[in-house]
Amino acid sequence: MGNSGATRDPYLVKSLVHASQLLAAFQTAGETLRLRDVAARSGLTKGMSFRLLYTLEKCGMVEKVGENQYRSCVRPVRQKRHRLGYAAQGADDDFSRGVSESLLAAARAEGIEVITVDNRYNARIAQRNADLLIREKVDLVIEFQTDETVAPIIAAKYREANIPLIAIDIPHPGATYYGANNYGAGLLGGRHLGRWAKQHWQGKVDEVVFLELPRAGSLPRMRLTGMLVGMKEALPDIDERPVTRLDGNGQLGASLEAVRKFLRGGRMGQYLVCAINDASALGALRAFQETGRTANCAIVGHNASPEARMELREPGTRLIGSVGYFPERYGRDLVRVAMDLLNRRPVPPAVFVKHQLITPENVDHHYPNDALMAGGRALAEAMMGGRT
Repeated sequence: MGNSGATRDPYLVKSLVHASQLLAAFQTAGETLRLRDVAARSGLTKGMSFRLLYTLEKCGMVEKVGENQYRSCVRPVRQKRHRLGYAAQGADDDFSRGVSESLLAAARAEGIEVITVDNRYNARIAQRNADLLIREKVDLVIEFQTDETVAPIIAAKYREANIPLIAIDIPHPGATYYGANNYGAGLLGGRHLGRWAKQHWQGKVDEVVFLELPRAGSLPRMRLTGMLVGMKEALPDIDERPVTRLDGNGQLGASLEAVRKFLRGGRMGQYLVCAINDASALGALRAFQETGRTANCAIVGHNASPEARMELREPGTRLIGSVGYFPERYGRDLVRVAMDLLNRRPVPPAVFVKHQLITPENVDHHYPNDALMAGGRALAEAMMGGRT
């Protein structure tokens, strides 16, 4: 009795101590927790946690946002500053740059430190970067690299280091997948191609051309599978038409050369072209333009990149659509998934972006600021050109 009385602080208000324990369970601004999560993090019983949450809600310090979910209205005083590792795919295309810029902006807004490395589209460099991020002892890694063959190696490195992994667009064993719903995106593009051919060519198609990216593996290839299934809805006999598969390596130059060679045989007819991305779609379009056979093709790409959107605005273009992946939205969702994983909240094994078809008719609706951005770039280039 004497000892316990000696250690007790007579000025301490126990209920406030418990309330501060409970509020400390909310580790990031805007974080939503279930009652059982609050109890587990605070070390309080479920009953006491419920009574405190009820009281704090009445005082305006906690908000009830669901049947059994709560959000603190008080900004956490001591937030753990998480360190994320981000292995960027590269900086040579607008899609990769868009993902990187949106991720870094979202992380800054949340006060999260990001250690960034560049995979430069190179499998060997990607493996070295994984070792570097492990040495940095980051809390979680967001990996963006294209080569499916090294994905298991990279994933194993992080697994052995006990570092959670989010893989963008290319699955890595054991990682949370974030990115394209490839088959669903393909369906969108294929349906549009099929309907266009039915309306403009009365369904008369001589051949289907696939521009592939084999090294990315089977999942991105599902875009093209989905496109074929989507075309079949409007063109039931499309299976009877020849299908040519070309390796465009996901790049404009390689796709231009592949379609050039394909057309050198003097092939005539009407072609539906399904491209793995917009760079390949634009390469194919240039090849048809060079040979004077633009009117013989209809092309759909993927990503709705700035270059593709510019082409979609060209009168009479035969790039008739591109499936939007909206890299500018990746960052916000990636940070949210990362925080859920770090805070041990349940996360599905795959989180998909929401795709929309971008066409000449709706491109200005979805991207109304393109003209402003293009004007800004032109002005900057003119100013740079005037310098001595």
